[in-house]
Amino acid sequence: MSKDLFSAAGFYEFVEEKKLMGTKCKSCGELFLPPRPMCSACHGEEMEWVEMGGKGKLEAFTVTLYGPTRMVEAGYGPKNPYCVGIVRMDEGPAISAQILGLDLSKPEEIEVGTPMQLTFINRTEGEKEVTFVGFEAA
Repeated sequence: MSKDLFSAAGFYEFVEEKKLMGTKCKSCGELFLPPRPMCSACHGEEMEWVEMGGKGKLEAFTVTLYGPTRMVEAGYGPKNPYCVGIVRMDEGPAISAQILGLDLSKPEEIEVGTPMQLTFINRTEGEKEVTFVGFEAA
């Protein structure tokens, strides 16, 4: 099972279960999201999975009109833009994700610092349903 490894594969297995998991260094307590197999703060190699609480603040964002193929296939484009941003979790680490619940017709009114709440986005890609991390305005 990939969850035994502190890797992207393990991270996405948890996402499929609708859990946002980071890693915590057992030596110094530093948190990482997405997970890392080694601590970049103290170089410790003993990590453990930690579930994030799901709340944070919008730290940066962009409204996208022309995205990658999978977003176009999901229905996004110039007439239906989407937002991607960086959310700083209350626990400290930050993660990039799709941002929902904002008025994308007025991106100049979107504010850095807006409270965010974790959500999970399900999309069909080919014949498979895939779950992604997302956040929405709280």
